[in-house]
Amino acid sequence: MTTEPAWDHFRTFLSVLRRGSLSAAARDLRLTQPTVGRQIAALEKALGCGALFTRSPGGLLPTRVALDLQPHAETMATTAATILRASSGAGAMKGTVKLSVTDMIGIEVLPPALRNFSARHPGIALELSLSNENADLLKRDADIAIRMVQPSQKALFAKKVGRVALGMHAHRRYLDQHPMPTRLEDLAHHVVIGFDRVPAYARNLRIGGQPITREAFNFRCDNDAGQLAALRAGIGIGVCQYGIARRNSDLVPILTREFTLQYDTWVVMHEDQKGVERVRSLFDHLADAMREYCASAGPPRG
Repeated sequence: MTTEPAWDHFRTFLSVLRRGSLSAAARDLRLTQPTVGRQIAALEKALGCGALFTRSPGGLLPTRVALDLQPHAETMATTAATILRASSGAGAMKGTVKLSVTDMIGIEVLPPALRNFSARHPGIALELSLSNENADLLKRDADIAIRMVQPSQKALFAKKVGRVALGMHAHRRYLDQHPMPTRLEDLAHHVVIGFDRVPAYARNLRIGGQPITREAFNFRCDNDAGQLAALRAGIGIGVCQYGIARRNSDLVPILTREFTLQYDTWVVMHEDQKGVERVRSLFDHLADAMREYCASAGPPRG
């Protein structure tokens, strides 16, 4: 008679897969290393699949069977997290709400709004996920997301809150030491802040008719917050949201007629979350906050 695998053994399997060792997984799960080892052995026996991991000098390596199991185990973990969030206060102003936003929105724009919401609803725990990759709301990677593109899935409820514009800026400290560029071609004589690995959303962009490549940048960082820190330090010229730059009078917009990017902005959640009071409350709060921010984040006039 085949023994059905225990669900918590799949959680242990994922932790070993991600961490690469029994000891690291044990620390994450607050278990002993022998317990982790026993659970992996029990899972292998229940599945009748042979070894899930092989030893190497660098740690435990997943076998082909383990890699085939990974997406299914990830789905189980996501579902379990969703059940936990739903059962921790569905229909009430308590429980957990997970929010997925881009690095810049999460770091530079939302903290005051989240502070106000948290103070008003102390029974709600907020989980903030920062990533420039869109969370899959259909798989419940998050309850709410803020996106710069309109979602196409019919199961998602989205509210457009305005447009966010980005343009080139430089710190006054940098401009005190370098001539003000008046044409895009002048950037060849400046330190330009940008990416090492150009992200997917920027691969189709053009500056002066030319595609963006890493060679266009003299200072490279793949983290948006790192690029903003370099801009604020006066290292060079970089792209910044106008709404963020306007909070610092030392950040000067440049080449505004030659280069501006604008993105429609949406607050999004799954349709079936509209009836969950704590989720809908945060959704409405964020929509108001982002609408106010977008009103200040347009390009310069004139």
